[in-house]
Amino acid sequence: MTTALSLDLARSVLAAQPFSVLVGAELTAFGPEGATLEIPIRDELRQQFGYVHGGVLAYLADNTITYAGGATLGANVLTAGFSITYLRPAAGVRLRAVARVIDATRRQAVCECQVFAIPAEGAPVLCASAQGTVRAVEREL
Repeated sequence: MTTALSLDLARSVLAAQPFSVLVGAELTAFGPEGATLEIPIRDELRQQFGYVHGGVLAYLADNTITYAGGATLGANVLTAGFSITYLRPAAGVRLRAVARVIDATRRQAVCECQVFAIPAEGAPVLCASAQGTVRAVEREL
């Protein structure tokens, strides 16, 4: 049985994830069309060249894909796997990941995600593209 998620419930799930709180993740959109997560860029998230660390981009893609899958499959989902391609370094003031379900069965959803760096001024810059599979699991939240 799936548990439908509202934006408020989805945000409470995010707030219950210690790592998501650590990086400052915010769920800014959630519904049948997909999910959007954002992270304010701060110095602790950068690597030695001043760009956002690739692990932060991977976390953001992974979690956004899972939320998009959850919008279709229900609350009890986990990422079964994903791949990410880094297109360019991420710099700016904020990261934004947008994911949507490409196709789904009753128990799994294949999703795509784009990760953007938001500059202080100007247009968002596409930094990474990811695809992943989300599976429904038998577990109470």
